[in-house]
Amino acid sequence: MDKQGLTTIELKKINKGKVYHYIYKERLTSKMRIVTDLQMGLSTVSHNLAILEQEGLIERNGFFDSTGGRKAHAIRIVPDVRISIGIGILKDRIHLASVDLYGKAVCMDTVSLSYSNTESYYRKAAESIERFIDGQHYKKEKILGVSIAAQGIISPDGSSVTYGAIMGNTDMKLTDFSARLPYPCRLEHDSKAAAYLEHWNHETLDSAIVLLLNQNLGGAIITNHQVHQGLTMHSGTVEHICVNPDGALCYCGNHGCLETCCSANALEAAAGMPAGEFFPLLREGKNPELSQIWDTYLKYLAFAMRNLNMVIDSPIIISGYLAPYLIEKDIDFLIKEINQSAPFAFKKEHITVGTHGQYTPAVGAALFYIDHFIQSV
Repeated sequence: MDKQGLTTIELKKINKGKVYHYIYKERLTSKMRIVTDLQMGLSTVSHNLAILEQEGLIERNGFFDSTGGRKAHAIRIVPDVRISIGIGILKDRIHLASVDLYGKAVCMDTVSLSYSNTESYYRKAAESIERFIDGQHYKKEKILGVSIAAQGIISPDGSSVTYGAIMGNTDMKLTDFSARLPYPCRLEHDSKAAAYLEHWNHETLDSAIVLLLNQNLGGAIITNHQVHQGLTMHSGTVEHICVNPDGALCYCGNHGCLETCCSANALEAAAGMPAGEFFPLLREGKNPELSQIWDTYLKYLAFAMRNLNMVIDSPIIISGYLAPYLIEKDIDFLIKEINQSAPFAFKKEHITVGTHGQYTPAVGAALFYIDHFIQSV
């Protein structure tokens, strides 16, 4: 045992992890850069590179330009040596995503499947997941796990859905999936999963508010570099902030929740058409009625953003199904509406728009197993 109280085995594991994490962060590097930047002996680095390469975790990928001597091998991790599967469960469909070690969505797909709390549904869902994995020719040992993002509040121990008014999936259990799949499984609230993805993509953010503009509105809060859960796991459910006490009935039983104004369902109901048809017609600028519908939507969204910023002074990330449809003009509109009544100026650079659209919860859910694997090396 050395003077710091570490055994030789522990020290070797620490050094291996340092080398792997350095390569992971740099993405492409050389042996001598690792030696220099980690201030680690050449023999130690060479030994750990050999182990990591033998385990299939890293690979040599070409050469760097010569600086006078032999060209140095370019070293990188193997991004797809392990894959995590993310699932987004909705009332009438399942979103599936396979994600590599850098959090990149390698493949995404949607399967039509209406939810019901029955053995038949869970069997079909598991079969769909297996087909998705088989279709990419992944061996079982390559799969880190299946992370399932559901519409509903998840119990603190992750074993079940405790509130599922949208889908009627209260009491959906983790075992409904894990008993039918040969992989580690977990349940996650879809909005929290979306926040994990946005934090992954903006890791320098200490805090943020995430608005998930899906068929049903969702929200999450990032604080101190973590997704905030709350006392009973419903922190960030901005969809149930009341914006109009005399407004439409929400699925929660109350009137005028933000859900009734700013969900994709609310927008499509007002427009009488799906978003994929609404936005091309809107952008033509020839239909005043559609413009009015969109302006009303954005005003409610700005109202919520303004008030949320009073509680948490942080950037706001707009994510989910409707996010890819937003253009710069829409962001300018939001900023103008926010600052008309806000006592503190909110800057345009404090709004970020997500990029994964409807697959955001599925991709975000998969990151749990990716992060766990990276930290374990």
